[in-house]
Amino acid sequence: MQAEATNQPNFTPYKNEAVNHIYNLLFCDNPEAFSATLLAENANDTELRAIAEDESQESRLRMRAYNRLREKKELVPAKKLLGVIIEVGLENGLDVLAAFPDGRARYINYSEKMSIFEASPPEVQTKIRKLLDASQPVVERIGPWEKARLAPPPMGTIRMTFLVSDGFYFGQGPLNVMQRDAMAGPVITAGVELLQAVANATRGTPSK
Repeated sequence: MQAEATNQPNFTPYKNEAVNHIYNLLFCDNPEAFSATLLAENANDTELRAIAEDESQESRLRMRAYNRLREKKELVPAKKLLGVIIEVGLENGLDVLAAFPDGRARYINYSEKMSIFEASPPEVQTKIRKLLDASQPVVERIGPWEKARLAPPPMGTIRMTFLVSDGFYFGQGPLNVMQRDAMAGPVITAGVELLQAVANATRGTPSK
């Protein structure tokens, strides 16, 4: 069963409000969370497009700039992937893994422990790229979600949200079904490999 859509992009799947804040920041859909001067309400189209197209900028900042351009009814390029967020609803809570082309990664465990990489080590960078490469073909075959972000997935459900220049793209379903799906399966496999690399880097264990 699919969760209901809501106009409020701030969800609270965790007890700790700071963890909820980190969770919601992943999706780049709350303008109040991005206070950079060039993303202010009076930013002009040229400034926004400069941020959006600058690959040296943080991926989430670029995504927010593309969002602003779309809000202003400006044309944006289609299907430029700027992030992948994988959520799994578990009996004890929500597991979330996020990866971005700028090399940043986030993992929020259902227990509310977090791993945050602003500059990921090489083994994590490699797995981030593999996840993005597995995700791009999915983005090419589906279209953007036109409504507000959904509440976190229920227990037993996996959701893959793709942050794309022309909007949110996503797919979800029962985990055991999605693992066998021709499109979702490679994304899930790459996500598992990234999660293992993140766990190894967090513990200081070399990857094999």
